[in-house]
Amino acid sequence: MKYYLAPMEGLTDSVYRTVHHKIFGGVDRYYTPFLSPTEVHRLTPREVRELDPANNPAPTVPQLLCKNADDFLWMSAEIAARGYGEVNLNLGCPSGTVTAKKKGSGLLAETDMLEQFLDRIFAACPIDISIKTRIGYQDADELPEILEIYNKYPVKELTVHPRTGKEMYRGVPHLDAYAYVCKNTDIPLCYNGNVSTRADAAYIAERFPRTEAIMLGRGLLSCPALLSDKTVTRALMMEFHRELTDRYRPSIGDYATSGRMKEIWLLMSGTFEQDKKYIRRLQQAKTYEEMDGAVTAMICELPIKARETYEKRSENLPNL
Repeated sequence: MKYYLAPMEGLTDSVYRTVHHKIFGGVDRYYTPFLSPTEVHRLTPREVRELDPANNPAPTVPQLLCKNADDFLWMSAEIAARGYGEVNLNLGCPSGTVTAKKKGSGLLAETDMLEQFLDRIFAACPIDISIKTRIGYQDADELPEILEIYNKYPVKELTVHPRTGKEMYRGVPHLDAYAYVCKNTDIPLCYNGNVSTRADAAYIAERFPRTEAIMLGRGLLSCPALLSDKTVTRALMMEFHRELTDRYRPSIGDYATSGRMKEIWLLMSGTFEQDKKYIRRLQQAKTYEEMDGAVTAMICELPIKARETYEKRSENLPNL
C-alpha cells in the first residue's frame, strides 16, 4: 500500500512537505495545494516556489484547480518543463467560492462541460493526468455518470473522497459509493476520507483490495508520525517545530510564521493528551514569541499519546 499526504491550502506548502519528509517520512507521495492557472498564463511567485524542484526533495505531484482546457494545458507544460511527470486535477474541492465558479467538485454538476474539458486535456497534455474527485456534487446518485466519463480516459490514478461536494466534510464517507467505484472501473484507485489511524488504513486496504493507495489529510497532520517507524518523542516534535520556524521566518516574517504555526499546532495537538488550557494559550497567542512559548509548553509538558492509540479504528470511518 502506498500512502499520500493530501494537499491542504495554507498548510502543506513546500516548506511543510520538505520538513515532514526529512523528520518523519513514511509518505510515498506529496501533493501541492491546488494551483489555479488563469488566462494571463504567468506563474505567480507562490507558484514558482511550489513548482521549483529544488523546493521539493520529496516525491511531489502538482495539483491544478481549473475548468479551462487552455489554462490547464499551459500550466501542465510549465510543470512538465520542470521535470514532473504527472499533474493532478482537483475535482474534489467543496469550497463554495470554488464550486460557484464551476471548479473543483462544482464541475461535477456540469457533466457535458466536464467531458469536453477532459477531452481537450487528455488529448494534448504532455504528462500523465491523475484526478482527485468527489462522488458527485449534489447527490451520490450522480456517481455512475461521472465514473462512466472517467472511464473514457487514460487516468493515471483516481483518488476518491466518497462524499458529495455539498456535504463538504460533514457526516461519514459513503463507503458503499467507494465500493461501487471499485467494481466499475479499471483505473488505479486511491482512497481518501476520514483515515485517522493505522487501523483505519488497514480496514480500507482489507475491505477494498482494489485500493492501491490511501491519502491522508487531517489524520496525518494531527499526528505527523502516523506513518513513520520513528518513536514520537518530545525531542522529535521540537526538532520538527524548530525546522519549520527556521525555514518560515526568513521568508514570510515573524507575524505570518506565528499564524502558520498556530494552524499547524492546533492540528498537531492531537499528538498529545488534551488539556484545554494549552490550546487556549496557543489560540490567544498574538506574537511569534507567545506562539513559540505556547508550543514549547505543549511539547514539554503534555503527555504524548501512546502508540497504541493509532492502532485502533477511529469512530469517523464506518464499517461496510
